[in-house]
Amino acid sequence: MQDDDIRTRISALVEDEHDLRQRLQAGEISTEEEHARLRHVEEQLDQCWDLLRQRRARVEAGQNPDEAAARPVDEVEKYLQ
Repeated sequence: MQDDDIRTRISALVEDEHDLRQRLQAGEISTEEEHARLRHVEEQLDQCWDLLRQRRARVEAGQNPDEAAARPVDEVEKYLQ
């Protein structure tokens, strides 16, 4: 996945996030459903940001950014900054 593809995916996920919040306010979904679905969207966002950071780090290190790979959600979510 190229940087532009990752940024496009991030934008789509942010739109999903906004849509879920609007649907909750409109009473179309329950708070529990919104929270569960938001958690999934946020995990995917974290994976995308992590992949983008990996690609940038590889470029800075003179390595091939295409060798970066998405890490599992569990690994990305437990990463200490």
